[in-house]
Amino acid sequence: MERIRFCINCNRYTLKKICPVCGNQTEINAPQKYSKDETVAYYRRRIKKESLNIHESN
Repeated sequence: MERIRFCINCNRYTLKKICPVCGNQTEINAPQKYSKDETVAYYRRRIKKESLNIHESN
């Protein structure tokens, strides 16, 4: 399973080691603790959807 990575330069989340927007190296983002008021849920769902689309197109 891949971990969520974060680009410090453009403040985006991705699963890739190189940011697809700015081309800089990304860092592994520490996992967030689960809560009802999860602040990164949008990013988690978007990355999950992106990874499913990548696997389906292959």
